[in-house]
Parts: sequence; structure tokens; C-alpha cells
Amino acid sequence: MIIDAHQHFWDLKVFPQDWTTGPIRRSFLPRHLAPLLKKAGVDRTVFVQTKHDLRENDWALGLDAPFVAGVVGWVDLAAKDVERQLLDFLRHPKAVGVRHVVQDEPDVDWVVRPDVLRGLRTLAKHGVPFDLLTYVKQLPHAATLAEIDGLRIVIDHLSKPLVKEGRILGWIDDFRAAAKFPNVYCKLSSLVTQADWKRWTAADLRPYVNVALDLFGPDRLMFGSDWPVCLLASSYQDWIDTLRDLLAPLSKAERARIFGGTAKAFYRLKGIA
Repeated sequence: MIIDAHQHFWDLKVFPQDWTTGPIRRSFLPRHLAPLLKKAGVDRTVFVQTKHDLRENDWALGLDAPFVAGVVGWVDLAAKDVERQLLDFLRHPKAVGVRHVVQDEPDVDWVVRPDVLRGLRTLAKHGVPFDLLTYVKQLPHAATLAEIDGLRIVIDHLSKPLVKEGRILGWIDDFRAAAKFPNVYCKLSSLVTQADWKRWTAADLRPYVNVALDLFGPDRLMFGSDWPVCLLASSYQDWIDTLRDLLAPLSKAERARIFGGTAKAFYRLKGIA
């Protein structure tokens, strides 16, 4: 069972995506992804939010996409009624997590504000994991959030290290600090979009994948495509083939964890053998 733990859909007529550009400035729906999954041998996926809008939760949960095993939605973590919002979302059996696009917050310390921490404690209370989407400058807060009792966290896209510049310093220390907490996981996703879109090679990505393997291990790493964002730099097939090559030295059991087992356990996905 191969699970893509990070993909998106959007319909520009329903929810405009002003940040999109080039080949991804159009609508992407289940019918566009389904043949790519079949070709790549991917069985199930996890949809991840893109909008800070409760209506996107209902839209995503209502899509005809039987291959989607779970939906990571959004609630207003800073709102006084965050628990009501969360419980409304959790009424759907495919609701498996919450994300906020922390990387876009002008306040670099937004995610550790008292009102937001209260919202994150509400997620922990109900056993709902948090997808942490940050740039490197916000990554130091991951270790702080990891101290919230009962909160499971997954760092999206390795916190977007500067692959194009080949930079490890300025990222690895905070990444290592987060990895020390057993409740923090990480997605091997979106590395190609952090690299040179036209000239990246597997060798450019290998140092970051190896660091993640060393710090998190297969039991806390999961494969994600970040489709359709990945199309800025790679096809769906090219990215999964590249990651398979990079992980080839691992055992079959270790690869199985990264390509499905970790996501199933972290999100507590239902209906998957």
C-alpha cells in the first residue's frame, strides 16, 4: 500500500489561488491526479489544505475522490471558537489533520503566540495532528510546539531548505532540534521545488534526504508529492522515481514505512489494510 501523504486540489472558479504561477495556474481536480497515481503505483493519498477558509474543508471532503484516504483541513487556531470549528470538521470520517500556512504569516513568531498555542492544545486534546508548514526562519519554533503534551506534528517539505543554493547550515541545527522529539515527523516532499527547477538532479537532493533519514529514520518519515506544486519542477512520475532511487539503499521494510506505513500510522487512516 503506497500512500502519497501530501497532495492538493483546487478549483480556481471556487477558491482563487493568487500564488500560483506558470503550469500550476489552473484548476487541479481528482480526475487529473487519478491516472498519475495509477501509473506510479500509488494507492491512496492525503489531501492537504491550501486556503485559510472553513469552506475548503467541506469542498475537499465532498469531492468524488475514492483514492483520498484522509483530508488535512484548516481551522482558525487563534479563534475563541476553535474547538467548535474542529469538532465540526471531525464529524467527517476522512478528517485526519489540520494545517495552517505558517510560512506566509508576516509575524515570524505567529505560531507561538498565546492564542495560537491555545488552538494547538485543542488539537492535542482531540488527538488531531498538525501539519507544520514553515520556512527555515520559522523552523526554530518546531521544538517549542513539540513540547505541547499530546500534539503530533509533521514538518511539511523538510521546512523548505535552500536546496538551490546547496545550503545546509542555517537549517540543520533547528531540524535536528525538532527531530529529538518523538512526536515530530517529517515529509519527504517538495524538495524539487526548492531546487533549480530546470537543472536539478538527484545529487542535489541527496544531502537533505540523508539528513532526514539520519535524524528521523523511516518510522517518522513519509513520502509526499506536493502535487500539483511539484509540476513547477518535475512530473509526478519523475519525483517518485527520484525518491525511490534515493531510498534504494534502505531495506524493503524501511521503504514500505516511508511510502505508506508512516502516513497510515500518523494520520490514523481508516479503511486501509
